[in-house]
Amino acid sequence: MRILLVDDDDLGREMLAAHLEGPLGHQVTQCSNAEEAIVCFGAEVYPLVLTDIRMPGVDGIELVKRLKITPGGRTADIVLITAHGDMHSAIAALRVGAYDYLRKPLDLNELTALVNRVVEHQQLIRDNYELTHHFEQRVEEATRETASKLKQLRNLYLEVSGIGEVGLFSEAMQKIVDMTHKFSENLSVTVLVEGETGTGKEIVARLIHENGSNRDEPFVGINCSAIPPNLFENELFGYEGGAFTGAKRTGQIGKFELAQKGTIFIDEIGDMSLEFQPKLLRVLQERNFYRVGGLKKINLDARLVCASNRNLEMLVEKGEFRQDMFYRLNVGRIFVPPLRDRKDEIVPLAQMFMRRYAARMRRHFKSIHPEALEIMLSYNWPGNIRELQNSIERIVLLHDDDQIRPEHLCIILSKGFDKAPAAVRAENSSGMINIHMPEDSLDLASIESVVIKKAIDKFAGNKTRAAKYLNISLPTLRKKFRSS
Repeated sequence: MRILLVDDDDLGREMLAAHLEGPLGHQVTQCSNAEEAIVCFGAEVYPLVLTDIRMPGVDGIELVKRLKITPGGRTADIVLITAHGDMHSAIAALRVGAYDYLRKPLDLNELTALVNRVVEHQQLIRDNYELTHHFEQRVEEATRETASKLKQLRNLYLEVSGIGEVGLFSEAMQKIVDMTHKFSENLSVTVLVEGETGTGKEIVARLIHENGSNRDEPFVGINCSAIPPNLFENELFGYEGGAFTGAKRTGQIGKFELAQKGTIFIDEIGDMSLEFQPKLLRVLQERNFYRVGGLKKINLDARLVCASNRNLEMLVEKGEFRQDMFYRLNVGRIFVPPLRDRKDEIVPLAQMFMRRYAARMRRHFKSIHPEALEIMLSYNWPGNIRELQNSIERIVLLHDDDQIRPEHLCIILSKGFDKAPAAVRAENSSGMINIHMPEDSLDLASIESVVIKKAIDKFAGNKTRAAKYLNISLPTLRKKFRSS
């Protein structure tokens, strides 16, 4: 901060300036009289003027009066230095606009504290000026900054929730996303998402929520298969205090209340008990409910998205799911096909997961070997996208290579697949092994046997080097070699 120091005592002024410039780090301009100070202040504005009262010619009080009528002096803080007998003069100076005063002999700690207060006061003056003269501009800037931070937080939330990067690699998935946009427009529309385990039903539910105008409201999930039937009503509706033995004295709100204005996601609704289905149906039809033991009706203002990995129509035919409940859920219906029916998505999904986990775990994976891709395309993926994602994550966790190679897919090979490639290639930086076998002999034991023999031959019978090459332990290699 720039400080104008005015005092006719040269030695005292020099010592005071040294303290202000040295330990405190301010810029100090020295003047020996008031006339000189007025000239300096006219050339450059000083936020703080520190002046003695008793000076020849124009004294400190008159200096305060003259500075305060200048444009820069209106916001400057002027501090008077007074002797003990000049208290009346100090009070008079405060009345004409001085900020504060200090008594001689000066206490450097007191001086430091006062200068710090002036720094804060000057900052408040600048902030007030900005808000007064540039209010709309500052509001616009703050709005943009808040919107940017909100967008970053939402993107982070979407990534954590699993939908930060949705792979739209097929026409089927694009149609599903288009349907989520349509169903998200109205909170009263109940949506049923069907598909096998691991196809991404919850992601579809979250897309419906995120595409809606209520995206900033809660998304509350509940899994029917994880809750005992006798606790369903408490979980969804909540209960009043003392409603039953063991109930909390203050009661508890349920998932429906938590999800107000937002979305409630009921997963595996096919596992919901027949006894509870009529109660849920009534809520969906009347859009209100009561807490267990409660007398106050609570209006439901939330979107309901349900999911099931079971065929509800077949459950209806078997009498395991209410027909009227199924018709009520069937207002908005989305079917997510299994990954085996979307073969064109396997490669781009695998590449997307590879990039994501390589960046997260700081690995060097950049591509997938063509034969590894052939194995992936030949595999049935019973666990669907979740299995593919977990497999890629495990590969990136356990290995650090530039490519995902066939030998990295040992989990898939151990499970078997519909149609294996006619050539299995084990490859690393030191060389390559090509193994050609008839397709009818491609079982896991045959592949392992041939790979191990080829590796031992490659290293002239050195089993230690062969085991290292195949990334297995030496005892494991010996055991498999003997059994072959």
